[in-house]
Amino acid sequence: MDSLVNIAVFGVVGAVMMAALVGLLLVVRRRGTAPVASALLGAACVALLLAVPALAAAGLWGARPGAGIGQAFLVASAAVVVVYAAGVALLPLVARQAAAARGQAAPRLAGLGLRLSAGVALGGLAVCAALGAAGTGIAAALS
Repeated sequence: MDSLVNIAVFGVVGAVMMAALVGLLLVVRRRGTAPVASALLGAACVALLLAVPALAAAGLWGARPGAGIGQAFLVASAAVVVVYAAGVALLPLVARQAAAARGQAAPRLAGLGLRLSAGVALGGLAVCAALGAAGTGIAAALS
């Protein structure tokens, strides 16, 4: 597979799975079930954030055996960026749900205070790079 195809496939699939996990987490939190279920869904989110870059890097090395670790890192990090963007897109929904759980009125999007600043974007990219490095390391260890 081409690098862009790897990024698109693993990024989109990871984003859909992250959205599904966030939705399940919201349902579990709304019903007030055991905190163990919330912890398990949180652990599944972390596992997803490590599996997506590892699979993207392994997919690159499977298609191009001569690809270096730098190229695998870039593909893995870019796939995590797509998943991160899906998480940021779901943030207003999570904020509304949290406000409703506290008994407050549902905030408007403009009043949420969830504007994407340069610091938040750079912090998110740093987290994506760290997850991409971890995923590349996992893929290299398993290859």
